Amino acid sequence: MAKDTPPRRDRLMQQRLARGEAAALGELYDRFATLVHGTAHLVLGDDDAADQVTREVFGYIWENPDAYDPRREGSLRSWVARLTSRQAVHRLRQTEARAFAERGGGSPDEVERKVHGAAVAARADYIVSSMPAPLRAALELAYFQRRDYRQTAADLGVTEDEARRRLRLGLQLLSTAHTRPLDGLTPPPASGGPR
Repeated sequence: MAKDTPPRRDRLMQQRLARGEAAALGELYDRFATLVHGTAHLVLGDDDAADQVTREVFGYIWENPDAYDPRREGSLRSWVARLTSRQAVHRLRQTEARAFAERGGGSPDEVERKVHGAAVAARADYIVSSMPAPLRAALELAYFQRRDYRQTAADLGVTEDEARRRLRLGLQLLSTAHTRPLDGLTPPPASGGPR
């Protein structure tokens, strides 16, 4: 399989969805509901809004199974995460704009700063959850448990050079969350579904 070819499982899932197999949607939900709801909640900070985004994302996938092109979109997980981020950010932008209008004004820049911050947080969370386990473990030890690279190396049973390498690679991946949080995201269509 070529490096950029999506996993066979993703291609088969897309084909099943395109045929209208309800069981495929159920399997997709089982695989990604936690990712979708978690990402939406991270952006919106509200369970009810995250539930709504979760319904919208899976509804969009069911109604538009051909929107996922494995050759163009990459992995199904990444595509679902992008749909979710796009829809959650769109909903946040609408909610914040409405809240500013109800309060008698406010700066559109304030809305965009909040939206940008939420998008960065969602992208960082996705990056950490998707990175290889050795990198994630090193970052968790160093940043959540406040271990230095020597302690991280000892805890992981690797050399200090390897611990530094893992931390450096993990941080490089995380740095893309801030520099490119909304890459490829466009507002959903007026119908309310992700695009």
